[in-house]
Amino acid sequence: MYKPYNTKALTPADESEHVRILNDAFRTDPFSPFYSNNIVITGGVAAHGTDFIDRAVQAVREFSDFTGDNDPYGEHDFGSFELDGIKLFWKIDYYDQELEYGSPDAADHTVTRRVLTILLAEEY
Repeated sequence: MYKPYNTKALTPADESEHVRILNDAFRTDPFSPFYSNNIVITGGVAAHGTDFIDRAVQAVREFSDFTGDNDPYGEHDFGSFELDGIKLFWKIDYYDQELEYGSPDAADHTVTRRVLTILLAEEY
């Protein structure tokens, strides 16, 4: 569960852990209290149809194969998986509340809107 922090006082390791907590809440819980976030499906993924999209979103929600290679900062902001033999990536980007610029502090959900993008690996 989310516990508010004074993000200015966090060490880099604590900040990464806090970002991970927020990312996991956003990615895994469709009813997350961090509701001002967005999911983007690329055209390549959309071309495979609604059933494929639904299963891709579910795979992202269930993703847990984080390693030092695919998650070097421990923030759970990227993953890759195969669905129907097709390699997909997902990534989380951090924006300001207006979705115009990067977030000033990804560890502070009050100033950050997360955008989860699901894309074909070839679209990266």
